[in-house]
Amino acid sequence: MGRRYDPDRRERIIDAAIRIAGDQGIAGLSHRSVAAEADVPLGSTTYHFATLDELLIAALRKVSDDPQSAGTGWATALAGPGGGLAERLTALLGGLVAEDRSRVRLEYELYLAALRREALRPVAAEWLDAFVEVVRAHVGGDAATARALVALIDGLLIQLLLTGRAFDPDEVREGLLRIIGGRDVPGAGAPGVSG
Repeated sequence: MGRRYDPDRRERIIDAAIRIAGDQGIAGLSHRSVAAEADVPLGSTTYHFATLDELLIAALRKVSDDPQSAGTGWATALAGPGGGLAERLTALLGGLVAEDRSRVRLEYELYLAALRREALRPVAAEWLDAFVEVVRAHVGGDAATARALVALIDGLLIQLLLTGRAFDPDEVREGLLRIIGGRDVPGAGAPGVSG
């Protein structure tokens, strides 16, 4: 009996790993659990991903490249019209945690897995650096301010996820303005972007 041609199997395995990480956290991830979720033989998971770290890297890359990701869609959203940078960031953050926080929880679950899994650190660093570059374009190229804003955003999102607290746009806007300072010009977008 010949092998069944299944060109989407690798992607199904990655998607299954993402679902498991979202539902059970990284602790629920194993080749066996992913194979069951993807409805593929156990050997398929180890064929495509020899280690769980390889599978987690693929999952982190897929999540961070997704337009729904907290990082990927930011460039477009921040370049959009309306208010200054603090106002646009506040609206963006509010949208991320408005109702279903599971997507943001999944992103941070994968992102923070890099604390204990060395193989994930380069991918997590790429994600973080890309996010900083998006924000940097809106603060006159100032890397220190961009990193401070990203750190505040990460901290706010993690606190909201941990506590289940309601999103307070006034508090968030005030915190952002303290870092942005005089750079918060209404309608100011990235260089070459009219707002």
